[in-house]
Amino acid sequence: MEKFAIGMVLGCIGGALLVTNNYKMRTLVRKGQEEAQAKLDQIIDEKIQKCERATKTIEDETVKEDRKSKKSDKK
Repeated sequence: MEKFAIGMVLGCIGGALLVTNNYKMRTLVRKGQEEAQAKLDQIIDEKIQKCERATKTIEDETVKEDRKSKKSDKK
């Protein structure tokens, strides 16, 4: 009976340690995922901004060329 009680106590302590470690691991994994997602979001936002600036530049150049061609057509 004493061996059973000792085993039961050690099992409970071991189980509690496993659960605690698993919780810590889950927390670390979640934190890592959140950090990775934040970095990816930042990278994607930067690329979107670069694309938008490039598109705006191309549109501006197209408008300038259209104006030049209209002026030359009037002469």
